[in-house]
Amino acid sequence: MSKKKVVIGMSGGVDSSVAAWMLKEQGYEVVGLFMKNWEDDDDSEYCSSRQDWIDAASVADVVGVDIEAVNFAAEYKDRVFAEFLREYQAGRTPNPDVLCNAEIKFKAFLDHAMKLGADLIATGHYARVRENAGRFELLKALDSTKDQSYFLHRLNQAQLSRALFPLGETPKTEVRKIAEKLKLPNAQKKDSTGICFIGERPFREFLGRYLSGKPGPMRLDDGTLVGEHVGLSFYTLGQRKGIGIGGLKSHKNADGTSEPWFVARKDIANNTLYIVQGHDHPWLLSSHLEAGQASWIAGEPPGQRALSAKTRYRQSDMACTVNPEGLDRFTLDFVEPQWAVTPGQSAVLYDGDVCLGGGIIDGGNA
Repeated sequence: MSKKKVVIGMSGGVDSSVAAWMLKEQGYEVVGLFMKNWEDDDDSEYCSSRQDWIDAASVADVVGVDIEAVNFAAEYKDRVFAEFLREYQAGRTPNPDVLCNAEIKFKAFLDHAMKLGADLIATGHYARVRENAGRFELLKALDSTKDQSYFLHRLNQAQLSRALFPLGETPKTEVRKIAEKLKLPNAQKKDSTGICFIGERPFREFLGRYLSGKPGPMRLDDGTLVGEHVGLSFYTLGQRKGIGIGGLKSHKNADGTSEPWFVARKDIANNTLYIVQGHDHPWLLSSHLEAGQASWIAGEPPGQRALSAKTRYRQSDMACTVNPEGLDRFTLDFVEPQWAVTPGQSAVLYDGDVCLGGGIIDGGNA
């Protein structure tokens, strides 16, 4: 019987490199695919795709798998980046990694892999897939500090049925050890952070190339005018740094310290930015949210019941009740108020370790 063929996305990072080795050890025929998704300023200090390709090819050589590069920059620009800019222009804060997984890694990449004769595709994500009574479920990774199911919540049954996540049961510390033992050339490489096409560059400067800001009033919760913002697109709810209110006097606590300022609301209709003082200001807390563009892994929403949810990636699961409104929309009511619920971000639902899907936050109450 011939081996099953797996095409794995190899980014040049440690995770996908070790995942490729694991698949080979498990007896699959493994082919690496390096995806180039961005080329606007690939020669700049922030875009490392040339070095990433060298790393991925060097690893493939050590592990003993073939690798090819494929350019998805046009698809990425159409399906991910254009939507990213539309959302920012509307004053929302999107999560391009969620969109990239749904539109590029598990659509364009999956289609390309099938043309190469793949039976399955794999990535270096920390997550797990399990078949249960004929349905595929997405589960959290065993290493809760690295779990990436949040970014994969828009995958569907067809995509999950062909997906492997070799690192789902392995702690990150162990992945590093394996890379060192194998003497992989990228064993010490730092994990990439930030949005894939922005890298480590200053975010506002990057966004300013594509969006023009329309300045407007910056006010306190009582309506007091305290300054001017540079354009609502350039701020996100809960933002603390870079608000630009250096001269604003702060209310002092009894011990002489003062609370920091935070972005709390955007009034799009009147182009007004509201800021408040103190992390626990009521305007920053929501016990209810509404979400649209829902996507359910099982193909249908869960019934109205108690579950848990994340409204941002680096957050503990929070107890809530989901109220589906048809296939496309739902509301969540939280047991405890959530901080800085941000329109454009994803609200992702869990039943224990099982990721059920989620939607894009329209807004929360404050």
